[in-house]
Amino acid sequence: MLYTVLKRVVGPVMQLIYRPTVEGLENVPAEGAVILAPNHLSFVDSVVIPMVVQRRVAFLAKAEYFEGTGLRGALSRWYFTSLGHVPVRRGEGRAARDSLDAAGRILARGEAFVIYPEGTRSLDGMLHRGRTGVARMALESGAPVVPVGLIGTDALLPVGRRVPRRCRVTVRFGKPMDFSRYEGLHESLPVLRSVTDEIIYNILHLSGQEYADKYQAPPAAA
Repeated sequence: MLYTVLKRVVGPVMQLIYRPTVEGLENVPAEGAVILAPNHLSFVDSVVIPMVVQRRVAFLAKAEYFEGTGLRGALSRWYFTSLGHVPVRRGEGRAARDSLDAAGRILARGEAFVIYPEGTRSLDGMLHRGRTGVARMALESGAPVVPVGLIGTDALLPVGRRVPRRCRVTVRFGKPMDFSRYEGLHESLPVLRSVTDEIIYNILHLSGQEYADKYQAPPAAA
């Protein structure tokens, strides 16, 4: 219900106000399982993508958003659960594995799922080395991966700001990437690394960022 309201009411208003430039939207399949893999510059990325994509999408979200106490915690839990987000705990192998399994079940239903290969938002504007969760998800599910380049969302809602600015934002969707040639190799670390790097390279081409061959550490507070 909440997702429908945001999509049909808030979405058109936001598009009218901010007028994002959208390129390659035809590359997102209208149906069937698909993984969208964007760069990550701002918290608002998770608002911009559902705003421009026609079909419903779900995300991985920090576990902290589901675990707060009191009224604020309850509202946060309701909000992210209603949007179909899947909690993930950073740096904890079993919990991260469970989150990927939950995302896999969403893909198995033929739905769309968004995962940020960098794992967290970039603090310096560069595109950082990707984590292999996106590759594992792609190989286990068999779903195509659509790379996404977000441009300007860090200026739209910088860290510490609550109200978005009016500024130019571009969302570029690349051609779907098929990794069926690696079927059955989802436990191979070299294959996972290779697939992840290929996805990151395509995101880099779309976003025009500089590349940093290191992982982005999670922000101290988000």
